[in-house]
Amino acid sequence: MPDALPGSTVGLRVVVLSAWLHYLLGTTLSQIIDVLNFHLQFKLSPGGLVSIWHRLREILFAWYLEIQARALESAVLQADETGWRVDGTTHWLWCFTTTDLTYYLIDRSRGSPALKRFFRKEFAGVLVTDFWGAYNAVVCAGKQKCLPHLLRDIKRTRHYHNPGGDWPAFSKQLKRLIRDSLRLSKRRKELSGERFASRRGRLGDRLHELLAQPWEEKHARRLVKRLRRHESELFTFLEHPEVPSDNNHSERQIRPAVMMRKNIYANGSSDGAETQSVLMSVFRTLKQRGHNPVSAVLEAVRTYLRTGQLPPLPKRITEVG
Repeated sequence: MPDALPGSTVGLRVVVLSAWLHYLLGTTLSQIIDVLNFHLQFKLSPGGLVSIWHRLREILFAWYLEIQARALESAVLQADETGWRVDGTTHWLWCFTTTDLTYYLIDRSRGSPALKRFFRKEFAGVLVTDFWGAYNAVVCAGKQKCLPHLLRDIKRTRHYHNPGGDWPAFSKQLKRLIRDSLRLSKRRKELSGERFASRRGRLGDRLHELLAQPWEEKHARRLVKRLRRHESELFTFLEHPEVPSDNNHSERQIRPAVMMRKNIYANGSSDGAETQSVLMSVFRTLKQRGHNPVSAVLEAVRTYLRTGQLPPLPKRITEVG
């Protein structure tokens, strides 16, 4: 059974384990080299290890494409982005995620060029995001904006700007409207379909009435402008039970990358950024699906070395009874 990449002096298990440590746990390259060279008596340079990781990326790239394809077929997809550095230049790490997969993409753009790389056609599901303007250009069946983001915006405005005028009345009505929508969602099962639809309709009427009022305070006008643009995207979660009212899941899936960024200082080259995207996506998705990422990748690469073909991406492990 093949247990090393062609031409490699390092065993396959060490390659996969080191990649898992770096791309999922955020262990630094220097720490991994210290363990290999000083404790396990390997003679391996940082450049040599990174080169091996690039080769691992090439083998697993088919899984990366499969993760993207499954994400684009999902009924509900969440997205988020955070700053990243590549060769000292500002880039953005994008995260597209569902309950059983995560696709990371590092791109120079924080706007539509990056989104066009991911959304190659109209998305047939519901996209859940914050209010970042780049998502406005994505064509999809439905959208849901993160309501906790809206509540936090109201809180920050009050805390940092202490607005007067008609702001207190505006913010009180908006907060009450949002909280009423969240309470209604929790009562979905106990209300009849007719009563639920009636209350959902009333929420829409209240939102429309709120936005139609001639608010004068500048922060109230700022939020009114935003909410008018997204009026049809605030209560999608009431129409589709599987859609959340927040993008907390995407924030949780991007948080490990943020923590990793503090340790590894992002990437030194575009090649490194691509390896980062591919291996992070593969390891994170396998973990979400209940697999041991190291064992799953190890067996898949062994199959590839033996047959020349990568097996299908493992499906989610379902618990029995």
